[in-house]
Amino acid sequence: MPWMETCPVKERMRFVVAIESGLYLMTEACERFGISRVTGYKWWSRYQEEGPKGLEDRPRRPRSSPWRTPREVEALVVELRKAHPRWGPEKLLTVLGRRKPNLGLPARSTVAAILKREGLIEKPRRRRDHRHPGKPVVEVNAPNDLWTADYKGEFKTLDGRYCYPLTIADQDSRYLLASEGLLSTRGRWARPVFSRVFRKHGLPDAILTDNGAPFAVWNAICGLSALGVWWIQLGIRHHRIEPGKPQQNPRHERMHRTMKAEATRPPGANLRCQRRKFDAFRKEFNEVRPHQALGQKTPAEVWRPSPRPYPERTPKPEYPAHYEKRRVTSVGHIKFKNRLLFLSSNLLGETVALEEIDDAIWSIYYYDVLIARFDERAGKVIS
Repeated sequence: MPWMETCPVKERMRFVVAIESGLYLMTEACERFGISRVTGYKWWSRYQEEGPKGLEDRPRRPRSSPWRTPREVEALVVELRKAHPRWGPEKLLTVLGRRKPNLGLPARSTVAAILKREGLIEKPRRRRDHRHPGKPVVEVNAPNDLWTADYKGEFKTLDGRYCYPLTIADQDSRYLLASEGLLSTRGRWARPVFSRVFRKHGLPDAILTDNGAPFAVWNAICGLSALGVWWIQLGIRHHRIEPGKPQQNPRHERMHRTMKAEATRPPGANLRCQRRKFDAFRKEFNEVRPHQALGQKTPAEVWRPSPRPYPERTPKPEYPAHYEKRRVTSVGHIKFKNRLLFLSSNLLGETVALEEIDDAIWSIYYYDVLIARFDERAGKVIS
């Protein structure tokens, strides 16, 4: 933008006075004031027509806007939104289109802008992102030291339904414990698979996953999902790879490539048929296919069940006597030091414990897992 466009009015006055007094010609004055001749003639013309008032800034908003949404349409959008506060632009446009088919409706973005201007859109709550623990470091010396779990990307069976393959494997022996085709990645579908594996093979010391559902919840403290809470109760350590780094779980990724090639191309006729294909793949992978990393042995020759049985009843947490114990409410809070601290809705009804580790700094434990710290002075829970 030329300098004269943003300079004070008095500088523009100096410019026109220099020309009016005959001190400079237009070209000379423009050079001296560092502006183009087009800009110079604009201010000189305005001064001649309106006097000093013509040198003042004018609003840049156009006097008329042919593309502005008619006020009638805006009023209908606002009225419908007030009647249905939870409806978004898509629903509002759909209903208005049915009620008034001949009314020219604006774009979805325009409706959103109208709602925002009228104060009918609440500012979204800031996500409570937790700090990722970083690259997982787990020493694996024997079967059941570490299991790995992941979903192989969804695909459609021949009947058009989506299949979400959940796989669980032992890191040391490569033994494929489960390859189950599910209807969703939700925890309520995954938990029964883990329950069957735990009952049949026992409990591992740790499980390694990625950061997707149902293994982690990004807006929850410590990323705790319902599945992660259950594993803590069973005494299983949950490790997660760093976001966007599947190479930190290379053996599982390599198994997935093999499974995709041999058990999903072509896919099964339906989910039941696809599950049979996964079962056949798992049997061959475990009992027939030799692995170079295992000295040409099969995973079944190296694998052995865990000595830790799956408990019929989940053990209750035991905390040292000097810990401050608190019960998590139905909305995920605990009351501590006259404050309500939000932890996670996945912990509702559970008992957590706090230990003061420094002046006004408290560690928050669930069983023996440090899930967060509370800064009493700042009044913040830090995960």
